[in-house]
Amino acid sequence: MKPFSFVHVADVHLGYAQYNLEVRREDFNATFQEVVDKTIELKPDFMLIAGDLFQHARPSNITLENAITSFRRLGDAGIPVLTVDGGHDSAPNMITGTILHPLDSAGLIRYLPRYEGACWQNESCYVYGVPNFRTKRRTEEQLPVFLEQNKPTPNPSLFNIFLFHMAVDIPGVSSPQIEAEARPELFPDDFNYYAGGHVHVPSTRSFKKGLLVYNGCTETVSYEDAKIEKGLYYVEVNEKGVPKLHHIKLETPRRFIILDHDYSGLNPTEITEKATQRVKEADETGAIIVPVLRGVLPSEAGSAEVNLTKIREVAKKALLVRPLLRLTETEVSEEVIRSIFEGELKDLKTKAFEYFFEIFLERYAREEAEKVARLAVNLIEPLVRKEETMVKEALEEFSVEN
Repeated sequence: MKPFSFVHVADVHLGYAQYNLEVRREDFNATFQEVVDKTIELKPDFMLIAGDLFQHARPSNITLENAITSFRRLGDAGIPVLTVDGGHDSAPNMITGTILHPLDSAGLIRYLPRYEGACWQNESCYVYGVPNFRTKRRTEEQLPVFLEQNKPTPNPSLFNIFLFHMAVDIPGVSSPQIEAEARPELFPDDFNYYAGGHVHVPSTRSFKKGLLVYNGCTETVSYEDAKIEKGLYYVEVNEKGVPKLHHIKLETPRRFIILDHDYSGLNPTEITEKATQRVKEADETGAIIVPVLRGVLPSEAGSAEVNLTKIREVAKKALLVRPLLRLTETEVSEEVIRSIFEGELKDLKTKAFEYFFEIFLERYAREEAEKVARLAVNLIEPLVRKEETMVKEALEEFSVEN
């Protein structure tokens, strides 16, 4: 086998104006430009993008223009780009399709699932790619059908790569925020390198007869990703078909500072003062500071009493302060609840859940419908209290997780 090399990236999320900030959209674009710069410097035989190239199935014109410019640079350098879609850059219906189709038609990338055999091959390597099916249920149903219609044909004399965007159901692979969509048995055997996307933490492990590799995200998509080193995998394969992986660190991603503390027992005023002081001490030019306020509040204290505005405004150099409330209010006894609501609160919540569940069951699988129905019920109380921040944060967190 002739030695060769390739670059593996995933979860670029181009066009993500995180926190509704245009500068964050620019950050995600700048990070991808660095990925392209480093790829051109490394001069690999090809590049793999394992899904979620874009944040939205219909990116803005400026995001699309920036992506086209980057792909043209790779093309001019003679580096083919092989892709599959992720849940973000694929549309939820078959008629609309993924934004990767027109980019493929323009010759800027090769969207593997679109081609007969769902593959690409050169003298040293065979690459097979599957589309993203968005949910665990659909993956279970549709991945076997896709594999049957586009039978993988790994060649023992070549280095074989399986390109996909989903979390494999293996302990330690996916985080609590990500539901595993695919059992290992669903994946075909006889591949040397399983190039994954969707899991934001870089990892490598033995899998079947090869390696299972997740590159992780290239920018901070959620605050849980902040402490993860962002980068790309550069893989060199020798004449014996043995891969050597190099994780190349990216310098462009914006700095996040996570201030995660337990404030149990403190009243809202004390929490505000302590959190404000911590943000003030951590203030750094251009950083995004995320104070995570955890703990159990004293009796009769409410999380809405924490002065988030004061916490946000204390920093003078940071780009943004984004407090996250994870405070639990002391539970009121059922006896007190019944005395206030005449014993109807439990029945009301149960009925509300059943009502929402029946509505969402018409659109989603049972497990998804249950999740959305539970979210709807949990939003009733903060909506009634007009706790707009809590509602927005709950919706944003649910959106990222699902």
